[in-house]
Amino acid sequence: MANKIDLTLDCADAQLLGAFWKTALGYVDAPPPAPFTTREEWFASFDPPEGESVSDAAWLCDPEGHGPRLSLLKVPEPKSAKNRLHIDVRVAGHGSPGERWARIKAESERLVAAGGGVLAEFPGHHVVMADPEGNEFCVAAEPPPPAPSV
Repeated sequence: MANKIDLTLDCADAQLLGAFWKTALGYVDAPPPAPFTTREEWFASFDPPEGESVSDAAWLCDPEGHGPRLSLLKVPEPKSAKNRLHIDVRVAGHGSPGERWARIKAESERLVAAGGGVLAEFPGHHVVMADPEGNEFCVAAEPPPPAPSV
């Protein structure tokens, strides 16, 4: 069995980025781990240092349980370079190259309206974007299904 992954993104404003990534991915707030009933109760169990708050982080998950969980954690230092790992947002559907590109463009426009920015376009293939804190990600079409075996 393959291992599962979660993704963690350092940030300055976890609530801002949490709202953006919920919009981008269709994710929801992840429930607190059992046996806790709230994130506040779970966070308090760590006896955090004075000044740290549960709102300094956001925990997101795929409501269908398929995609990796995403944690957004406030850190004191600003982003200083290009991401070494980035997220690819894959738009669903296949069809002609023109139809796929139209879906990619529509999704990138939706994410601009949610606070993202376009960094570069590779017509017919993908759009490089940045979230509200400048973390790079791409919008592309999902790969076509595998060809049937003969």
